[in-house]
Amino acid sequence: MTSRIVACAQCGQRNRVPAAATGRPVCGRCKEAVAWIVDADDRTFRHVAERSATPVLVDLWAPWCAPCRAVGPALERVAGELVGSIKLVKVNVDEAPRLQARFGVRAVPTLMMLRDGKVVARQAGGAPANVLRAWVERTLGSAAGGA
Repeated sequence: MTSRIVACAQCGQRNRVPAAATGRPVCGRCKEAVAWIVDADDRTFRHVAERSATPVLVDLWAPWCAPCRAVGPALERVAGELVGSIKLVKVNVDEAPRLQARFGVRAVPTLMMLRDGKVVARQAGGAPANVLRAWVERTLGSAAGGA
């Protein structure tokens, strides 16, 4: 598993964010929560995404896909706006063929919300950040209301 470097929205400090951990990542300088954005593949997905106590937004994408490259920054923006509420896990389907098959991904980008390791919402295709955020918030609200 690899970590990612994420800048703190409060102070700008660059922080190494672990792929899998308990709790939520915080800035090493100001101790504010930072966006949890990580990568996963066939080997690491279970540990990084399915075992997460935090709801997970999964981005199944491919580097050759123009819509995927366009929606990536929007998803990172949403993760930054919803710090502490979600974990964004990016899965390159070219490097994760078992996950692509397991989830029946026929088009990229495909987005899924996981809660307690279970898919609670799914959509194919990209959208602007405000639309994606509304979808995530609706999903979080309906999943919480159904519990």
